[in-house]
Amino acid sequence: MKVVHLSTYHTFGGAAIAALRLHHGLRGIGVESSVLVQHTEREEDGVQGFASGFLAKKMAFARFAAERAYFLFHEKDKSVRFHFSPLWAGVDVSVHPLVRGADVIHLHWINFGFLSLHSLEKLFALGKPVVWTMHDMSTFTGGCHYSRECDHYLTHCGFCPCLRRPSTTDLASGVFDQKKKLFLNAPLTLVSPSRWLAALGARAALTQHLTSLAIPNPIDTSVFKPASSLEIDLNPAKKWILFAGVNTQDPRKGFAYFKEATQLLKDRVEQWGIVVFGKTDSAALTDMGLEVKSLGSLPAHEVVKVYQAVEVMVVPSLEDNYPNTVIEAMACGTPVVGFDSGGISEQIEHQKTGYVAELYSSEDLAKGIRFVLEEADYEQLTVNSVRVVRQRNSFGVVANEYLSLYQKLTKVPR
Repeated sequence: MKVVHLSTYHTFGGAAIAALRLHHGLRGIGVESSVLVQHTEREEDGVQGFASGFLAKKMAFARFAAERAYFLFHEKDKSVRFHFSPLWAGVDVSVHPLVRGADVIHLHWINFGFLSLHSLEKLFALGKPVVWTMHDMSTFTGGCHYSRECDHYLTHCGFCPCLRRPSTTDLASGVFDQKKKLFLNAPLTLVSPSRWLAALGARAALTQHLTSLAIPNPIDTSVFKPASSLEIDLNPAKKWILFAGVNTQDPRKGFAYFKEATQLLKDRVEQWGIVVFGKTDSAALTDMGLEVKSLGSLPAHEVVKVYQAVEVMVVPSLEDNYPNTVIEAMACGTPVVGFDSGGISEQIEHQKTGYVAELYSSEDLAKGIRFVLEEADYEQLTVNSVRVVRQRNSFGVVANEYLSLYQKLTKVPR
């Protein structure tokens, strides 16, 4: 069985990491898996960059810039600049040897100048089975990655809230019509890491005629595992609350609710503290109610140590598919508190591996943190978290689910 994964990025972003982990998981069970990305960020077995030379990499950046410039004339304001992908610019990967030799073509996140609608048309024309793991909603919308309160994708996109001049014939409507024609007879099967997104794909006007399945993201449980971490400079007398990959600019990530929740916990200022990593806005981290320790951007091996060193992680996203950070923390034995939104509530077993808080309620988010740190049998939460991830998300489990799907689509024996 030969499978080629197509992903814009090699290691940048949650979707790229999930694709790479699936590649490693499949190789671990004997599948001849390869990954084709825009360009590689390091040497890695089975991973190739479509743009390999200096000029090719410059052209790849030019395609990214061209697509962003194209959307610039349509965007409502800069807050939505990277929240909409028209799939206007891309390369023809259908001629690449990895694609030609594959039994299955597996799409992941392919926006920002890697693949265009024309690129997809060329791929579908090969007649090979195509599996598309949806890492956000953009597969079945007129371009937005998350629709927020808009449900136009259920009927026909248009009057898009991301656009400067919403109308029945706006950019989202045009992209929707192109996708409708493209998907009509495509050899395409949709997969989502969350049941939430798989269900939306089954209802969406563009994809309701396609099979839409849920298979969770994989994680390497030999790397992400419980351990005593003394290398992170944290006061051992305190219990630490983690907010991973700080993004204070995107309202969808819910940082404002996390800040309100921690302000409600200021009575524990002597006992508890907050840890953040990622690109941080120092001004946003003031008046949190608790001491804040900012670790900045960290390499992957240091991130594991942070998960192992803290007592709880909070994921207050208002809309999210299946954050890798949730299963990473759980695999390390760290309970997670998150909102009842998207696929997050599927990842956390309420009061068994963490706490699922009422959406938009800072008070319930704070209550969830108190539950984990003060009320629950903490040791049992950690044991449950590790067990659930190993049974549901380990490389072998997820890889075999995908292999069963590939075999069903191709009839190629194991």
